[in-house]
Amino acid sequence: MGTAGLPREARIRRAGDFAVLRQASGRFGGRCFSVRYRQNDVGHARLGLAISKRVSKRAVDRNRIKRLVRESFRRARHTLPPVDLLVMAREQACVLSGAVLLAELDALWRKLPPLKREGDTSTMAC
Repeated sequence: MGTAGLPREARIRRAGDFAVLRQASGRFGGRCFSVRYRQNDVGHARLGLAISKRVSKRAVDRNRIKRLVRESFRRARHTLPPVDLLVMAREQACVLSGAVLLAELDALWRKLPPLKREGDTSTMAC
């Protein structure tokens, strides 16, 4: 029986990938989360998390937020374009319920702008 977790290839693990996302990427956000995104070449969406101690000094709170973000991404990842996503939490995320946070994350995934493929000429005039 397979696991329902987030597979290893759906996570950003290398420090270089995080650094690129922090410097040269698009961004958008909501009340509790800020998201940076960049198109990737692996063919599917990948998730990276940056939940700092500024959000909460308690590790249990930070881990709860990470679990909720991973669960939301796991559900939505097959509908997302091939992008690397870096999700950063804000302090408000610590005090809200899990249902509110999941609803905001679902709204953020829908806000992700559609990306053009390399060499796509469908938007160019003839």
